[in-house]
Amino acid sequence: MTRSVPSDLADLARLFLKLGTVGFGGPAAHIALMEDEVVRRRGWLSRERFLDLLGATNLIPGPNSTEMAIHVGHERAGPRGLVVAGVAFILPAFLIVLACAWAYSRYGTLPAAEGLLRGVKPVIIAIVLQALWGLGRTAARTRAVTAVGLLSLAAAAAGLHALAVLFGAGALVSLLAWARPGAAVRRANAIAVLPLGAAALASTTTVTPFALPSLFLVFLRIGSVLFGSGYVLLAFLRADLVVRRGWLTEGQLLDAVAVGQITPGPVFTTATFIGYLLGGFRGATVATVGIFLPAFVFVALSGPLVPRIRRSPVAGAFLDGVNVAGVALMALVTAQLARAAIVDAWTAAIAVAGILLLLRFRVSAAWLVPAAGGLGLVLPR
Repeated sequence: MTRSVPSDLADLARLFLKLGTVGFGGPAAHIALMEDEVVRRRGWLSRERFLDLLGATNLIPGPNSTEMAIHVGHERAGPRGLVVAGVAFILPAFLIVLACAWAYSRYGTLPAAEGLLRGVKPVIIAIVLQALWGLGRTAARTRAVTAVGLLSLAAAAAGLHALAVLFGAGALVSLLAWARPGAAVRRANAIAVLPLGAAALASTTTVTPFALPSLFLVFLRIGSVLFGSGYVLLAFLRADLVVRRGWLTEGQLLDAVAVGQITPGPVFTTATFIGYLLGGFRGATVATVGIFLPAFVFVALSGPLVPRIRRSPVAGAFLDGVNVAGVALMALVTAQLARAAIVDAWTAAIAVAGILLLLRFRVSAAWLVPAAGGLGLVLPR
């Protein structure tokens, strides 16, 4: 029986509310959780399709894991699904960060989270490793693509910017496809790739006094042009809100970024915290809408281009290169996270147990995270 769109919307809302609540660990962990739920467990997307959408999110500005949620929603239930999945994924983090901002404003300190994260971080490593195994096998379509993936890993480890790694890998695989003997390609096909790499132009705001419309424009601009990690977000926020406008102190900004890192869901909910400090609940809402709104627009515009790119030999090869480079970047981030997550015998045991439960017993990753967090709270120091 064909499922109705309202039923699909309810499924999307339930899934992404859950993932937004337990999604500790940043974008790599969020994407691993989504892959487990929508590819392995529900079969909503093939692994190939999931990788193509992940490649597309790497080529547009904004929070990658949120954009993946939006893509999945659009694939499952069209434009309404796009909105439902994105909002459901953002909402839990918004509410949690809002509570943290209230506590911070009242007591001047951050809620303690060391014990919780001690248990969560190792199991996040296990979840990401499981996703990397499946995504890596799918991304490495040929020996040439595999070689480009290894080259991308080396380039990223050497410090090359993530965008340069992604576009360089895509261009290299495209050139290999272009040069392949007997390949029927046209140069015009490659043009289909370009809109995915285009970022929105940033306007220059000169307003100094704090006002909600100005706050909205600041975060709308950041959400429209920002590629990269939470550390890149920190640089943007410091330049605009601390140095240029003087709305925040250095200490407040660092606390805001810390809350975005230790709470589940998108790191971009740092905007929620800052908005609350500056303008209460209305400020939190305005800042959150401003920074996430471009992601919905970019996904709506770029999503229909992905099938066209895949049908083109050269443009499809570009996407193959971006996909394998994205997996390489994910692997590098996982290695960096593992060094911080696995610090003693207890955390090593949690990581090993997580891998065993995921691979041998098919336990849902979304339920392993809260269980590991509870364990971290009671472990001896």
